[in-house]
Amino acid sequence: MLNRSGVAGVTLSAVASDGRTRDRVAQLLLERGSATAAELGGELGLSPAAIRKHLDAMLADHVVETREVRNTGPRGRGRPAKAFALTTAARENLNPHFYDGIATAALRWIEQHHGSEAVTAFASAQLAALEERCRAALLEAGDDPIARAEALAQALTAEGYAANASVIASGGQLCQHSCPVAHVAAEFPQLCDAETEVISRLIGTHVQRLATIAHGDGVCTTHIPAPARTATNAATTVRTD
Repeated sequence: MLNRSGVAGVTLSAVASDGRTRDRVAQLLLERGSATAAELGGELGLSPAAIRKHLDAMLADHVVETREVRNTGPRGRGRPAKAFALTTAARENLNPHFYDGIATAALRWIEQHHGSEAVTAFASAQLAALEERCRAALLEAGDDPIARAEALAQALTAEGYAANASVIASGGQLCQHSCPVAHVAAEFPQLCDAETEVISRLIGTHVQRLATIAHGDGVCTTHIPAPARTATNAATTVRTD
C-alpha cells in the first residue's frame, strides 16, 4: 500500500529500474563475452559507483563472474583490472535455444545425408536410456495400464517432464507439461513419434498421442485406452410355465 509520500511506489519503481539495468548489463556481456566495470559503465552511461552496485548484486546472484584482465603494457599501481563475464548458467538462460539450434542443424545434416529413416533411428537411440530408467521405476506397478501410467508420470517428472496421469471415462491420459526438445521436434516429429512408442512399450498397450507442445499445444497429452474387459456369458433362465 502507498503511504502519503508515495515511498512504496518509489521503491517498486527503483526495483524495476534496477532489473532493467541488470538485464542491459547481461545483454552487453552476452554480446561481448567480457567487459570491465569502466567499459560497462561507459556504455550504459552509469557512474562507477552505480555500475559497481549492479555488478556486486549480479555477483551475489551468480549471474556474473570476474576474470583478470591481461595487461601487456607496464604494470601500473593499484589492483589489477578485472573483467566481468556471464556465468555458464546465466548465459544459457539468456540464450535458451542455442543448443536447440545446434541439434536442429545436426538432424538436418543427418536427414540430408542419410535420409529420414536415420533421423528416426537417432531419435529412438536417444530415448533408449530414458526408457530403461523409466522401466526400472515401473517394476512394481503391476500390469494395469492406468497404474503403470501413474508410475510412469512420476518417473518422467523425475526426468524433468513435469508429468501427471489421470483417469478419464475412456481410460486414462498421461500429460507432460514440459518438453526438453520441443523446438527441435517442431521440425522433426520423429522425436515425438519415438517418445510415443516408448510410452506404449512401458505402459504395455497401444496409446494415442492427442497433443504435443512441439506443435503448439500447451501440453503433451497421450490417451491410454481402458483395459479390455473379459466378456462373460450370463446364465439365462427360461420359464416354461
